[in-house]
Amino acid sequence: MLKRALFALLLIPLLDALFLVFVATRLGAVLTVALVVLTALVGTLFVRAEGRHTIRKLQKTLAEGEIPTDELTDGALLIAAGAFLLTPGLVTDAVGFLLAFPPTRIVAREAAQRWVVEPYVEKKTGGFATGNVYTFGFPNAEDVGAGSSGGGAGPRTGGADTTGTDASDASGDTYRVDDDSYDIEFEDGDEKR
Repeated sequence: MLKRALFALLLIPLLDALFLVFVATRLGAVLTVALVVLTALVGTLFVRAEGRHTIRKLQKTLAEGEIPTDELTDGALLIAAGAFLLTPGLVTDAVGFLLAFPPTRIVAREAAQRWVVEPYVEKKTGGFATGNVYTFGFPNAEDVGAGSSGGGAGPRTGGADTTGTDASDASGDTYRVDDDSYDIEFEDGDEKR
């Protein structure tokens, strides 16, 4: 992933330089420079306007008590758009306009949330933020034997695992879960509620 990002960071300026040379041979150097400056100015004004709109949406979402996920991602994309627009070149300006223009920014936002934000949050929170956690029972239920008194899972044995994915505690004691009463009983007879 990092290699691809570095490759893209090296490829974009190269494409930008080649495209500027191509445009300069067609329009002339003065018109090319004027076009680059004009796109940067117009793009910066557009990003500022979209930024104000995004801040208003963010404040409204917060006032309603919701999490402003889309608005925060839009803000990050607008910062990137501003950086692309301030970088001299026509290819970077085109990328900046694509990130600043709302219909194309929605596509970029959905892609960023799906492939960047969600995996990062999933990794950092262990699934709690995205709701991808086990709420009942053990993750590998097919490994659990049947036969406890309440129709729940039978005893499991295993090594010490403190992550909560095994039916053994850190000391190696095995325990069983009774599904009817949600009591956890240890082998030595201690009971916790």
